[in-house]
This record gives sequence, structure tokens and C-alpha cells, in this order.
Amino acid sequence: MKKILLLSLLFILNSLNAQVLESPSKALKLNFQLTPNGKPSYSLTYKNKPVVLNSLLGVYLKGDSDLASNFKIDSIGMTTFNESWKPVLGEQSKIVNHYNQLTAALSQTGSKRRVNIIFKLYDEGLAFRYEFPKQQNLNYFIISDEKSEFNLAGNHKTFWIPGDFDSQEYAYNETLLSEVNSAKIDMNNGIGLKSIAGNFMVQSPLMMKSADNLYLNIFEAAVVNYPVMHLDLNPTTFALTSHLVPNAIGDKAYLQTPSVSPWRTIMVSDDARDIVSSKMILNLNEPSKIDDTSWIKPMKYVGIWWEMHVGKSTWDYAGSQNAQNTESRELIASGKHGATTANTKRYIDFAAKHGFDGVLVEGWNVGWEDWFGNWKEDVFDFTTPYPDYDLAEINAYAKSKGVKMIMHHETSGSVANYERHLDRALELMKKYGYPAAKSGYVGRIIPRGEFHDGQTMVNHFNFVARRFADYKMMVNSHESSRPTGYHRTYPNYIAAEAARGNEFNAWSVGNPPMHETILPFTRLLGGPMDYTPGIFEIKMSVYDKNKKEQVHTTLAKQLALYVTMYSPLQMAADLPENYEKYPDAFQFIKDVAADWDDSNYLEAEPGDYLTVARKAKGKEEWFLGAITDENARKTKINLSFLTPGKKYKAVIYQDGKTAHWEKNPINYEIITKTVTYKDFIQLNLAAGGGTAISFTPIN
Repeated sequence: MKKILLLSLLFILNSLNAQVLESPSKALKLNFQLTPNGKPSYSLTYKNKPVVLNSLLGVYLKGDSDLASNFKIDSIGMTTFNESWKPVLGEQSKIVNHYNQLTAALSQTGSKRRVNIIFKLYDEGLAFRYEFPKQQNLNYFIISDEKSEFNLAGNHKTFWIPGDFDSQEYAYNETLLSEVNSAKIDMNNGIGLKSIAGNFMVQSPLMMKSADNLYLNIFEAAVVNYPVMHLDLNPTTFALTSHLVPNAIGDKAYLQTPSVSPWRTIMVSDDARDIVSSKMILNLNEPSKIDDTSWIKPMKYVGIWWEMHVGKSTWDYAGSQNAQNTESRELIASGKHGATTANTKRYIDFAAKHGFDGVLVEGWNVGWEDWFGNWKEDVFDFTTPYPDYDLAEINAYAKSKGVKMIMHHETSGSVANYERHLDRALELMKKYGYPAAKSGYVGRIIPRGEFHDGQTMVNHFNFVARRFADYKMMVNSHESSRPTGYHRTYPNYIAAEAARGNEFNAWSVGNPPMHETILPFTRLLGGPMDYTPGIFEIKMSVYDKNKKEQVHTTLAKQLALYVTMYSPLQMAADLPENYEKYPDAFQFIKDVAADWDDSNYLEAEPGDYLTVARKAKGKEEWFLGAITDENARKTKINLSFLTPGKKYKAVIYQDGKTAHWEKNPINYEIITKTVTYKDFIQLNLAAGGGTAISFTPIN
């Protein structure tokens, strides 16, 4: 269903006072006007509270000219739009897209160049973008900078990570805006590649809370043929300004008219649940360009992966580039290689026994011995297996067991090499019936001098999704730029990492207990995250008594993450033998859905806690996940989301009485009771803990 209503006719103006646009509920109000010297500016209020003070907009071109001043308004157009659409995979079966729009058509005195600034005002926030129409005086052009300002109304509490052009894999800092400073944080964090452009630069999405309890989030949507936006902060005035990631020679974006920038977004509400449940980023992306989406399906998988992180096995076959016969140059097996035919069959058997869809195998292909850190271009060919990995035999065995294999493509950051080999890699996947691949981009990018977040790499990540779609295959990217809703346009872009994932707990200072309570307010606003939850052996000393590292959650919280961290691609990340130690807890991972008809965010506070209930796609089954930070928490949950007139068996997986993320993380208990929509459930979350519940109808 779609409805477009013209609110006012376009009209020609030479000068104009402030234009006002209200959201459908009228809670949000935008003011747009030109300054006396023709600079576009805007401000935003929520329920009459200032959110963004008067802020300038504009784009700067290479060659000392700009599209930021000396404008006059040619016309103003206002429309309203209301539709509902069905995502292929998602948190809900139907999404409403309802906003009011203001389009300011501007022309520049002297140059006669034209720019349109488009504002969309939703009930949960504002979006705006620059549109460059086809015109005589602007064809090919190079953007040297974009100066979109967000002059905030106060010194808000902020959840931030440094403005790193190559990595988002940081734990969040919780400070006031005035206290943001990357120079003051500990960089001994396990991140191998850092490209931080300034101490007062932060990444978006930037989640904030004001002193008068407004929740704000600054982000972007539909980043296509454009670099990622970071934010420069003035910690004295609380002003933020867009900072585009440059390419190897310092340019930001190469464009040709007609073209558009990504949407810049400002979400705001007095209820944190409105932020975390928002579909505004998705709505700002184009509808699916894939006509037949029947092959795009959710998957739960296991894989040869965690055992490398905990040191049980290795990705490489030989152990080092010197472990080879000096005459034949053939690699000599180290005996620790994880991706062997026999080991893969063990995982396939486990997946088949417990009903998992797929098995991922990392380290299956030649090239792992010497690539990391060497900035080599031609490392992997994505088609040649190690001698102890029989592609044909493994795939025939998986097929006989009803299990799909998930391909792994580690590019080593050599994007040029990956693109050269991509079609041959996809043909190999097609030959053996792979439905999906996990791609990786660890290390410095080739072409050399490019950043993970630059225009070149944004185009690459989107190109790979499109090319996979040509082969009717899904892709899950790791170490990519963070998603901004492109999976609406190409829903085969099923998931991504693009944040600090669970693996950091195995070999670094790890992820603090509050980490997973922040990600749904930041990284997950742009798309599903392959966080790889489900670690049951919390302390790494189980593998080596000298190890101090551990996962910073309880076991029960690892279960809850399957509900709170949305992804249609979910991994049971621990080793099969660890799940066999705790079969009663493992049952929840086997039962939980990965695609949903409905989602209800029951409680939310960034950095503190989150509780969400979801209804499985096409079933009368509900699942609830509740997580907390380092503080223990008690709360009573209303079950009114359940269907009236039905009884449900509730299986509650909760922290035990002595559970604690650090002192006693594997202490849990399982309770079963009968409930209806009229009931309440008391949740008792340990420090760093959580609760997971399955609700199955009783016939």
C-alpha cells in the first residue's frame, strides 16, 4: 500500500523566510532557511525541546569552489508519503514507511549550479540528503569535503568509538561529549589495523542521551557510491560536522550528475525503545532489486572457526612460509590445521544431528601461511584447497546429510585480487551448491592507500552483494564498512560483522559486559550483525590453564543474544564438544528462530539493558531475550505480546543464584511453566547476565 499526497504546490521564490516541516505526529519540527549569504541551514526540535540548533549544510568541490553558499531558493515542495512493505528477511513481516518531505530546490548565483536538499521527517527522526540534478553547469565533479553540521543542544552522555577509517572493532566509551578524546583511551584492544584521523573524531552511528532524557542517534542511510561519514566533534560547543573518508590521494568522492549523497539521519525520542526498534534506516534505502527472492533464506550454522581463535587449531596448513620442502617447495603439514576433511565431516555430523542448516569452514584454501601483515596482493585464489581438504568429498558428504556448506573468502584486504578471482570463486560455489559465503577483509587495503570506509571500498562491498545476487547466493561480510540498510535493496546481503564481535573475547581484553547492550542502538540500526554468539565455555583457561581471557557474559546471556542481536544468519559459535557438555542449555540454540513475523522491544536503555520478544516467522512461537550490563538486574515482564486465548509452555533459561559474568559464568538454571498473555514473568539477571525464554503453544 502506498499513498503520496501533495501538501503544497511548487512555487517560485527569490527569497523566502524559514520553512517549517512537521513529522506525521507533529512531535518533531524542522526549520529550514538560507542565511543572509545564501548558506542552507536547518534546526530541529522534539516536543518543543531543541535537538539540533541552527546548523549549516553544504558540499565543497575540488578546485576551491563550493555548493555551500550564495544560493537562492527556486522552489519549495512539500509532500507526505505513507506505505507498508514486506522485507524478505527481518524483525517483522511488515514495515511502515511514513514521513513528510520538504524539497528545497536551490540555485547558486554566478555559477548557476543547482542542488536540491531533501528532508524527510519521520516520527522517530529526520533524514536529509543532497541531490545533484542533471545540469549544464555541473557534470563530472569531485567532492573535496562535505560540511553537514549537527550543532547539538547540550553536553549529552555519549556512546562513542574513535573515528577510525579502517575499523569499527572497538569497545564503546561512555562519556559526556565534552570528555570525548581518543588519546585518553587504552589502545591495547586487539585491533591490528588502526587509522584514526583525529582525537576528537567519532564514528557514526553515534548514540546519545540528553540531561532531560531525550535519546538521540546520528547516523546515515543508503551509502552508495560515496564514502562513509565520520563526525568531527568540537567538545566545547558540542558541534558535530560530517567528515568523509578520503581516498589514496585525498579526494572524497567522484560523482556525475544526476547523483545523490547518502541520507544523514538524526533519530530522537523520549523513549529508548523507539530508537532501537526504528526501521528508518531501512526505509531510506531503495526497494529490492532482486525479483525472485525465494532462494534467500535464513540460516543457522556451526563451523570450523572458534577452535582457531582459542588455539586448538590453525587456519594455515604448514604453520609458516618456511615449513616447506626446499626442493619441491611443497608445504609440510604442521599437524594443527583445522580445515581437514575428517574434521569437517565431524562438524557436518553435528549439524545434521542437531538440525543446523550449514557448516562454515575457514582455512580450507591455500595461502594462509604468510599473508597477514605482508600487504601482499596475490595471496588467495579462492578455488584451490589445501591437500588435506577434499572439496568434492566434503560437499558430497554434506549433501548426503542434508547440510549446506558455507564458503569462506578471506581477501587479506587485497580487493583487486578478489575482484579478479570473484567469478571463478562463485562458479566453484555454484558447482558444489554453496548457498552463501562469509567474506573477510583483514589488513590494509589493496589498492594501496585506500581505507575500508572510502568510496572505493563502499563500491566494492556493494558490488560483491550484486555479483553474488547474479549467482543467487548470499554474502556475509566481515571487516567491511558498517551497513546502512543496503540489504533492503539487495537482501542477499544477509549479514555483516562491521563491529567488535564475540571473537575478541578469546584473545584480547575482550568486550565489556555493556557491549551487547549498546550494539542494538548503534551498529544494528544499519543491518543484521553476525556477532557469533553461543559460547558456553566462557573462560579460555579451559584450553590453556595459563590463559586469563574470557567471554564477559554468563552462559545464559549468550543464549539471550540470539534474540537481542538480530540476524537471519546465526552461528552456534562454540565447539561441538562444548555443546555436548550442556545439552539442556544447547536446546535453546536449536529451537530459536532466525527470521521473525514481529518484534516487541519491551525494555531498553543503551549501555544498561535490553529486553525484546520476537514471534517466529509463520509460527505461533515466541522467543524472549533479556540482557544486562555489569550490574545485576531484576525486572517483571508483561506477557501481553502473546496471543489471547492461547496457553504456552514457557521454558526459561536464566542465570543461577550465584551466577556472575566473571566469578561464576556457567551457573544457570532452566524452569518450565505454563503461561498466557495475562501473566507476568519475573526476570533475575546476574551481573553481565541474561535470560532467554521460548514460548510454545499448548494445543
